[in-house]
Amino acid sequence: MSKGEQSTKLDLERIIFIGRTYEEYLDMFLLSKEELEGKKILDCPAGACSFTAVGNKLGLGITACDIAYFHSGEDLKNKGLQDIEHTMERMENAKNNFEWDYFNDIEGLRKHRLSALQECANDMKNSSERYIPVTLPSLPFKTAEFDLLLSAHFLFTYSDRLDYQFHIETINELLRVTKEEIRIFPLVDLEGKRYEHLDKIISDIAVNGCTVEEVKVPYEFQTNANSMLKIKKG
Repeated sequence: MSKGEQSTKLDLERIIFIGRTYEEYLDMFLLSKEELEGKKILDCPAGACSFTAVGNKLGLGITACDIAYFHSGEDLKNKGLQDIEHTMERMENAKNNFEWDYFNDIEGLRKHRLSALQECANDMKNSSERYIPVTLPSLPFKTAEFDLLLSAHFLFTYSDRLDYQFHIETINELLRVTKEEIRIFPLVDLEGKRYEHLDKIISDIAVNGCTVEEVKVPYEFQTNANSMLKIKKG
């Protein structure tokens, strides 16, 4: 094992492997199956989401990428099961910071997270070529390789540890590999506050000829997390 492989393996404990369902994605990104048909789509970073697995079963063309995919599918599934239980334990104390219309209660949330993980783990096992390991802010894809790129619960969410430079470099790379449009959800940090540099991000992207808008969506679990950034290339 090389030094690089060894350090990647040792980082597994630092990766939170939890994901959303295909249905959540449609609501988070204000999409329908019909809008996705015939498009080449990238989910970045995809984590343990079932969007790729379920979407491809429905005949859609979706690829997932994430730093987590440097690890084996079995290791990730086990990590995901641990992370879900750990999250549910903490959720009991933090539940007032969330809106429960979508899941009803913690048990409903657990079922969604387990469903996403199971679908993702099965698909990784059977169609591993759809799951590409990456280390942002760089991507191993061709320019304009995808029509649509979706990015959930990463950019803006972790603004306490990812600086502005990382954000703008990552978004520019997402734009590079995308032909038509990228959508980013949500627009708030872990405390539910609007990302402090969002206006600067929007301004910097618009300079490159993109049309950028904040769009309300029919999905809110974390309080105030009910908008996405929709970036259309010029």
